[in-house]
Amino acid sequence: MLIIFGGRPGTGKTTLARALAQQLAATHLRVDTIEQALKATLGDRIGAAGYGVAQQVATDNLRLGLTVIADSVNPVAASRAGWRAAAAAASAQAIEIEVVCSDAAEHRRRVETRQADIPGHVLPRWQDVLAMDFEPWTVDHVIDTAGRSIATLSADLAVLLPVPATYFRGGVRRS
Repeated sequence: MLIIFGGRPGTGKTTLARALAQQLAATHLRVDTIEQALKATLGDRIGAAGYGVAQQVATDNLRLGLTVIADSVNPVAASRAGWRAAAAAASAQAIEIEVVCSDAAEHRRRVETRQADIPGHVLPRWQDVLAMDFEPWTVDHVIDTAGRSIATLSADLAVLLPVPATYFRGGVRRS
């Protein structure tokens, strides 16, 4: 299964993706990490290459029977279609989850107080997040992270995802 997280910067995608990857012992593919590695090697002219690399690595891991969690902004329909194509190429199920933070003040605080955890990565400013061209989604699920703990959000994801309870380490899946 390919679990595709997307949403504006600062909504909590990476926090959720990491937690879920640990719970499911899944592969976590973070496009920011891949893009930063490409920039370090090729400079700033990478375009959509980070998405292309991540989607191919996702397909390889899905073909091995692994669950993959894709962690990226996915601002345009083309990037989302690429993830679905990666899953289809591996005959795997794709589940799209848009991560939002409905509390604008909390979202802004997150963006303005984040620290880069990838060497050389420049995080967007609040004005950049607001100005981002973000095409509307048609997704399987929307998760709102405003005022919610990672434990609560993880429990919600456990209910949403079609995996047996035994896949969740240290947790019980509710039905």
